[in-house]
Amino acid sequence: MATLAYYPTRSCARAFPSSSRPQVFSASRTRTPFLSSTRAKSTKAAKSEVPKISSTGKGAQPSQAEKENLPWQEYLAIRKRKRRWETAVTIPATAAGFFAGISYFGNLEMDPTKPIFNIDPMWVYGGATLGCAGLGYLVGPIIGSSIWRLTHRRLMRLIEQRDKEFHQHIVKNRVDPTAQSATNPVPDYYGEKIGSLHGYRQWLRDQSKFRKKAAGFLSED
Repeated sequence: MATLAYYPTRSCARAFPSSSRPQVFSASRTRTPFLSSTRAKSTKAAKSEVPKISSTGKGAQPSQAEKENLPWQEYLAIRKRKRRWETAVTIPATAAGFFAGISYFGNLEMDPTKPIFNIDPMWVYGGATLGCAGLGYLVGPIIGSSIWRLTHRRLMRLIEQRDKEFHQHIVKNRVDPTAQSATNPVPDYYGEKIGSLHGYRQWLRDQSKFRKKAAGFLSED
């Protein structure tokens, strides 16, 4: 009897027409537009929130205080470029002074019987030629600095402000030059070689090494 009762139900289940089955899935099909619309709204809301987050991050505009102060990393990089400008102009200025001295003093007549300040004219003219080269060496950094200032006119006020602060740091942390010796020279007394934060830290370490070495020499004496 159990098998006879179970068999009709199974046959009835199979005997259901296929047209009645989609009614079971119709509810799920009617829900999919609602779910898709809610998902679309959530993605739009998420996309709309992205600019707000990025505006407070790297894309944020600097404040007024940041605009009035030049970052140290940028200042030291600008200072390094300034030194390169001065070096780039010093080399041709020195060469120009040397060749100018040769072209002028080399064409002068030299009479060994008429010394200049009781010195052979050849030595005098040679020294004058080297003096012209030295003059070019001194004038070169001035010309390079002037050209560099023309290219950084907008930042000159901020750069000069950082120059004063940088000079105060150098004066505060540099060593006493009276403690130097032949084996322990002063390491970059004016901080001219500093071109980055890493270079500044290395400069501080060099100053500390100089102090320790000078203290060791003084204790031995």
